[in-house]
Amino acid sequence: MSDMTQTYDVVVIGGGAAGLSGALALGRARRSVLVIDAGSPRNAPASHVHNYLGREGTPPSELVAVGRKEAAQYGAEFVEGEVTAAERLPGGAGFRVVQGDGTVVTARRLLVTTGLVDELPPIPGLAERWGQDVLHCPYCHGWEVRDAAIGIVAVTPMAVHQALLWRQWSADVTLFLHNAPEPNDEEYEQLAARGVAVVDGEVTGLEVGDDRLTGVRLAGGRVVPREAVVVQPRFTARSGVLDGLGLHATPLEMGGHTLGTYIAADPAGATEVPGVWVAGNVASLMDQVISAAAAGLKAGGAINADLVAEDTRRAVEARRAPFSAEAERQVCEKALGNRRHGLQETR
Repeated sequence: MSDMTQTYDVVVIGGGAAGLSGALALGRARRSVLVIDAGSPRNAPASHVHNYLGREGTPPSELVAVGRKEAAQYGAEFVEGEVTAAERLPGGAGFRVVQGDGTVVTARRLLVTTGLVDELPPIPGLAERWGQDVLHCPYCHGWEVRDAAIGIVAVTPMAVHQALLWRQWSADVTLFLHNAPEPNDEEYEQLAARGVAVVDGEVTGLEVGDDRLTGVRLAGGRVVPREAVVVQPRFTARSGVLDGLGLHATPLEMGGHTLGTYIAADPAGATEVPGVWVAGNVASLMDQVISAAAAGLKAGGAINADLVAEDTRRAVEARRAPFSAEAERQVCEKALGNRRHGLQETR
């Protein structure tokens, strides 16, 4: 196992929008920063980033490349690899970070921006079309499928809400009940009022032709023509690296259904473990790219402030140390002088 003896002010684990934004802020604060990125971003299947003011329509890989270049201008360093363990050093001396190849680095603070994993229902064809014409967020992809024939595959109690939301982008929306709870009378009325069709039966797969979605296949063999499908994944935080620090993911529930897991933190990203911050989807499942970047910036500022407080405390201790030593010397000399004086008087 190799040991890189340099200690960084901050090691950022995860190099997406949140991690790069934090690294940029910390680099500009003249902190030594290492970003370790496994190279498996959540939005890799997507062709473009949306709702990012000034970067609308930018491919995700391009946004990362630009972010790396900007952070590197202020001294941030980058390593490709997966972090397998993070441990607290004895005596509050920071953290030991171990990579998959055995490389070890140390850090005074950690910023974890590892994101989440979209766990899709086990319906054949969903994973292969994910991010193309199998979608979940209307604000990320709604404009691109506007006026298309959209199918909502119900897998959670939130399916009716999804259908009504996507109705904003198209007048042709069909809700496939699949295995979710059946809507109540009020919900059926809402769906009917908005012209959303409802189809019973289990969804068993997708129909694809010429590399595009053409329909949704039901258990009885019926195929309903559709051009896009919406499905709610389970959002699972990529938080395994935090287990060794005693930080474990918390379930997020809505309407009695578990949407996913996240790492709890305060508004600036500070966790219950001193010295460890989180930002982006690992801490907030609903963050889009721009809000993940904002969270990284906020965490970077908080980390720098925390380091400033520690640097100041150490400086005060160092300043006091010589005076303390000098005072001790003077006390000893005075005591010795008094002792000698007393001996002379007895003589």
